[in-house]
Amino acid sequence: MEAGNGGFRKRMRPSWIRYFYLFCFRLGKILIGRRGKEGETRDGMSLDENETTKFVASDEMELQIAQILDKIESFTQTVSNLLESGKTMFKELSNEFEERLIMIHKEHVEKWQEEIKELRLLDASNEETTSLLHNARFLIRNPNIEA
Repeated sequence: MEAGNGGFRKRMRPSWIRYFYLFCFRLGKILIGRRGKEGETRDGMSLDENETTKFVASDEMELQIAQILDKIESFTQTVSNLLESGKTMFKELSNEFEERLIMIHKEHVEKWQEEIKELRLLDASNEETTSLLHNARFLIRNPNIEA
């Protein structure tokens, strides 16, 4: 959801749906236009009775087309809503995943930095002990030198 407009934005109808509506509208006009006098088309070709009866019910056909277009619009809106909610859900999951991963990284880095600090202290202690042992060994090997 976007904050600038109250969390909702007007959903624009995809351009292919507008073209489909236009196509259906023109198709209906073409089919209605072909109905001329009983049994013949505008171009003078004769129609058999079955084709004529198909076009007589043009109001019913237009109603059915309108109902199908409503179904398409409804389904398109449902799919659009699902896509939006899916995007939101994945974005939230992605943010949570990123935050958790960053926290895990930070915890490990802190742990390793603490280990490095302990190793440096141990190394300094070992160096001091080594120096003392070295001096003691020198004194044991050279008893003539008095401190």
